Amino acid sequence: MRNTRILAASSLLSVTLLATITAQAAPELAEGWSLEPLTGPSPFHGVHGLTVTPEGRLLAGSVVGATLYEINRETGAVSIAEAPPTGMADDVEQGPDGTLAWTAFLQGKVFARTPEGTLLTLAEGLPGTNSIAWREDGRLFMTQVFAGDALWELDPTGKKEPRLVMEGMGGLNGFDFGPDGHLYGPIWFKGQIARVNVDAGTLEVIADGFKTPAAVNFSSSNELFVVDTQAGEVIRVDVPTGEKTLIAQVKPAIDNLAFAPDDTLYISNMADNAIIEINVETGDSTPLVSGPLAVAADIAMGPDGKTLYVADVFAIRTVDTETGDVGEIARVFAQEMDYPTSMAIAHGKVAAAGLTAGAVQVLDAASGKSLGLHHGFTTPTDALPLEDGGILVTEYAKGAIVRVNPDNWDDRVSIVEGLEGPAMLVQGPGNAIYVSETSGGRISRLTDSGGVETVVDDLANPEGFTFLASGAIAVAEAAKAQITIIDLVSGSKSVVASGLPFGAIPAEGPEVFMPTGLAADASGTLYFSSEYLAQVFRLQSPAEE
Repeated sequence: MRNTRILAASSLLSVTLLATITAQAAPELAEGWSLEPLTGPSPFHGVHGLTVTPEGRLLAGSVVGATLYEINRETGAVSIAEAPPTGMADDVEQGPDGTLAWTAFLQGKVFARTPEGTLLTLAEGLPGTNSIAWREDGRLFMTQVFAGDALWELDPTGKKEPRLVMEGMGGLNGFDFGPDGHLYGPIWFKGQIARVNVDAGTLEVIADGFKTPAAVNFSSSNELFVVDTQAGEVIRVDVPTGEKTLIAQVKPAIDNLAFAPDDTLYISNMADNAIIEINVETGDSTPLVSGPLAVAADIAMGPDGKTLYVADVFAIRTVDTETGDVGEIARVFAQEMDYPTSMAIAHGKVAAAGLTAGAVQVLDAASGKSLGLHHGFTTPTDALPLEDGGILVTEYAKGAIVRVNPDNWDDRVSIVEGLEGPAMLVQGPGNAIYVSETSGGRISRLTDSGGVETVVDDLANPEGFTFLASGAIAVAEAAKAQITIIDLVSGSKSVVASGLPFGAIPAEGPEVFMPTGLAADASGTLYFSSEYLAQVFRLQSPAEE
């Protein structure tokens, strides 16, 4: 995850997705109800650091998924190499003795697995652990980026404290050691490639003019290759002169690259959940593995009643409920956007909140054009456009709902406080505003007097919810992985589906880390997101089939 603010939020919250992302038990459905996938699954939950070991194993890390994966280079089949929570990896590399080391970005830790299978903690308490690389002599180095700006040498045994090499470089990201024993890497915030003497603690720029360089790697012939995440480019750099040669062009959001022993080049693209093979001679790119959605957090039904909008963390996407086709409105680095985790549509506007980025973005619902991206919110779990142009924002950590002045985004007033884990917002019948209180286990309604009243209680971590044509409420209860329909007149509750593939609740931080979205169409068909499978499902009642 690459963002100037994301670590400030995650460092504060110590948010990690600690639930193991595995196949769930077969769902149980109420009589007559049917369940089917609307989109295909994805193997990752955002994919970042890459390495190919000397034995030819292709490994890839995920931060949101908190998992280190192995990918079959022939078939693209994906398996888990290191499960959550210790599998969180923003970067990964194998050392000369076979020890594998990786950076747990949100946890501020560095883990290692020895050839004998022992798990070691090489560093902790260093927010934003990012890139990692071994030198041929077995020395190991790591940088902090976004929540810090420092280069460290680590003891591969974990017995000695990390040694600070230097700091204030400007975001030394995915790096590699060159044949001269010096470290080469991109300076994220300056658009440069630098060479670092790790013993002297000195840095010199060897190339510049990049948009957002994310990582470098040397081929077996000692040629230096760079990926530019914003430009979507793979570039070869001549080290002596700094001359740049474009090798391949793909979509933005490239995160890392790695050469196999046979010099096959692989790159990762976090927005597409993709690992792509690059032919460095022809520039051809071939996806080895990818997915239609990256994470599948919150969802919302569009104005046409048949298009779902998905807050996909690395992109804002649409899903046609009739065909299952996935479209894209924006992606990180290609457009103005900051890791959206929730989504609401009202009054011709789309509002997306990014919990870890502390951001709220507003887009025009018709054109998809951004109307502004704003930061400084405290764990925003949802944002809802109002008729007068204002925006309501739930701030989880504050237990508050904040109203934003449409004419001045710095003018933010808490209109409700004391809520227990405010999560998703819905404008319901009579234009009343409803909020799910995850920790409190209830759905509440804002009153005209500025308070709240309970509408439904005794719920198990309610996240997404939606009103049906009958006036009933359908709720995704994350702690029970079930969807419940509540008749607001009688108060009766009916579980229509349980054992569903959602409900990851972190051990630390907001219980609504990757919210389960729930939406309905005019016929009463329900749609929900699965953060486990990075997928959207359709749940249909017997009367609708």
